Amino acid sequence: MAPIAPSTGAPHSRIMGMGSYRPARLVPNSEVVDAIDSSDEWIQQRSGIRTRRWAGPEESVQMMSVEASRIAIERAGLEVGEIDCIVVATVSHLLQTPAVATAIAHELGTDGAAAFDISAACAGFCHGIAMASDMVRAGSARHVLVIGVERLTDILDLTDRGTAFIFADGAGAAVVGPSDTPGIGPVVWGSDGEQFDLIRQREDWRDVVGTDTQPGSGVMPHLTMQGNPVFRWASFAMAKIGQQALDAAGVSLDELDVFVPHQANMRIIDAMARSMKLPASVRIARDVADQGNTSAASVPLALDRMMLEGEARSGDTALLIAFGAGLAYAAQVVTVP
Repeated sequence: MAPIAPSTGAPHSRIMGMGSYRPARLVPNSEVVDAIDSSDEWIQQRSGIRTRRWAGPEESVQMMSVEASRIAIERAGLEVGEIDCIVVATVSHLLQTPAVATAIAHELGTDGAAAFDISAACAGFCHGIAMASDMVRAGSARHVLVIGVERLTDILDLTDRGTAFIFADGAGAAVVGPSDTPGIGPVVWGSDGEQFDLIRQREDWRDVVGTDTQPGSGVMPHLTMQGNPVFRWASFAMAKIGQQALDAAGVSLDELDVFVPHQANMRIIDAMARSMKLPASVRIARDVADQGNTSAASVPLALDRMMLEGEARSGDTALLIAFGAGLAYAAQVVTVP
């Protein structure tokens, strides 16, 4: 048997740069309340959301991803040709195949980078960061571009009282590369498939297009969510996952500077912070108030905003945690680039 040479990579990995794209259209609660027989006060009490970003016709999943990626690559101090792999986390690229990552790679001009999509809903970006870190350390890539992007308004039922006011659009990107010291901690991830139905696409595509014996509805599939069970699960189960990620990284609560949870709902964010007993010194991302819930894009959008506004500074220790449909979740500690 011929020996096979092993791959070799960097001793550690880190996030080198981040970028984001927010759609131009800012949608206040007043624009969504009539269709769901609600009020601005009710929406803010339930979710903490005041406004959200909705994409226009020209702001596609690909376009938003490319814009965010160009910023991230520039901030990482790299040329596009140095990107070896692109991982796109999304549930709203509406072609079953091919992966939108390949089109993004081509538009960026990466010259043959590996490119693929992953579907882990709101936890997708944190999954992508974990995979990118492993690639860099294993030697299968030196620089990995991780994108979280959603255009959820394409699959949003604007008359659904449980979802119409929550979801939004946008893209966030991060470049992961080699490091002499650890910059991305071990991932703590998993799933709770017993609760598969709590957040899901409401209609099967076969219900839309029909079969030989049953005509389809012709109505676009929409997201649906059972809000109260999701709130209970996320508020307390995810606090335990966050603590496990801190323990895996060897970081105490007193050493944590920044907490960036999935921007699902302000009440969930507050409940997680209380359950984890975060010190008052920890700065918490609250991007959901003016961006809405952007699923896979929410963590990078929130962290990038904190960096731009000076709430997260280079070298800070941050806990990222995300959870969503599946129910899938992932968390890791990272050093802010």
